[in-house]
Amino acid sequence: MQRFSALSLIRHSLGGHLGWQPQWRSPEPKAEYDAVIVGAGGHGLGAAYYLAKEHGMRNIAVLEKGWLGGGNTGRNTTIIRSNYLYDESAALYDHALKLWENLSRELNYNVMFSQRGVMMLAHTVHDVQIFKRHVHANRANGVDNEWLTAEQAKEFCPPLHIGPGLRYPVLGAALQRRGGTARHDAVAWGYARAADALGVDIIQNCEVTAIRRGTAGAVEAVETSRGAIRTRKIGVSAAGNTSVVMAMAGLRMPLESYPLQALVSEPVKPMFPCVAMSNTIHAYISQSDKGELVIGAGMDAYVSYSQHGALHIPAQTLEAICELFPMFRRMRMLRNWGGIVDVTPDRSPILAKTEVAGLYVNCGWGTGGFKATPGAAHLLAWTIAKDEPHPINAPFTIERFRDGVVIDEAAAAAVSH
Repeated sequence: MQRFSALSLIRHSLGGHLGWQPQWRSPEPKAEYDAVIVGAGGHGLGAAYYLAKEHGMRNIAVLEKGWLGGGNTGRNTTIIRSNYLYDESAALYDHALKLWENLSRELNYNVMFSQRGVMMLAHTVHDVQIFKRHVHANRANGVDNEWLTAEQAKEFCPPLHIGPGLRYPVLGAALQRRGGTARHDAVAWGYARAADALGVDIIQNCEVTAIRRGTAGAVEAVETSRGAIRTRKIGVSAAGNTSVVMAMAGLRMPLESYPLQALVSEPVKPMFPCVAMSNTIHAYISQSDKGELVIGAGMDAYVSYSQHGALHIPAQTLEAICELFPMFRRMRMLRNWGGIVDVTPDRSPILAKTEVAGLYVNCGWGTGGFKATPGAAHLLAWTIAKDEPHPINAPFTIERFRDGVVIDEAAAAAVSH
């Protein structure tokens, strides 16, 4: 079943997103599958892997209209953490973080997970109060988080400027030492290779054009650009396009799609030891294994499917980064880009079965999608296989917006969205 070439994997590990991609021979789709996953990003590929490995479902297809990992999985800033405020979110993201900690071994593929620590900077009295509340809430849920003074934050991250003259002085920081980064496309290819070895069909350039429902209302097939495929279970995990796909089944989703921007610098020798985030000045930064400074910017103020966004947002972000880290003022930026994020009214995801029998959805992650990858994939697989949610994702239903049981993590991103 193996559809990777050894040489292509070596090239991928050396070249990454500079242009090399593992060579993949997509199979022709079968006439019928036990389950179909729409979207071959980290979440979709991971769900297929866990369906095959933990639930014994081998007749599975993952359909992707483009190429593997070519959507939001390849357009994020690689940050992983679980220091969310509410009980439901803390359980969900810490479930993912625990899976991250063993993922390279699990997949026998180096996802470059680095627990270098995620530090959230406080600049105002309000910031201090909010982050200390996060620290206490996290500890109550068994999630690591600690408060640092400004001097301790400087010791942990030497490039940080805490001296006088800042528009927003650094008053302290919340630090999750178990947080860190991973290599985004490596996660997708690791799951793809492992799922493929278990017999999953991963089909690129196969766009879903319609979802067919039977007389009883349950799903019975998907129409694609490569023909019709019969199936009784469909899991939709297509970040940025969820509303479009779900509308094919007659469901209107409580989602808005926005461009979320990021940029990287020229590569330099290792000099930045952690991930630093600031909500007040709308920026976060880390350094990749290739030496680039990876800088996250804000979300556009208008809905759009654009993948470039407004130009003033990265400019404002760079001003903030240069004020916090003056040593970066002479760095040159290589490129900037935008990913499309689905956002729910409470900024928390939907990970649930739907009112349409056999249709399941994983969406609305906003800025939290990458950090949740293994956890979201694992829980989506559980929900599809058992036709009921796992206790961890049970609160993340569509119906919570009807019933008013929201999980309002609007400020949990620790940046301006």
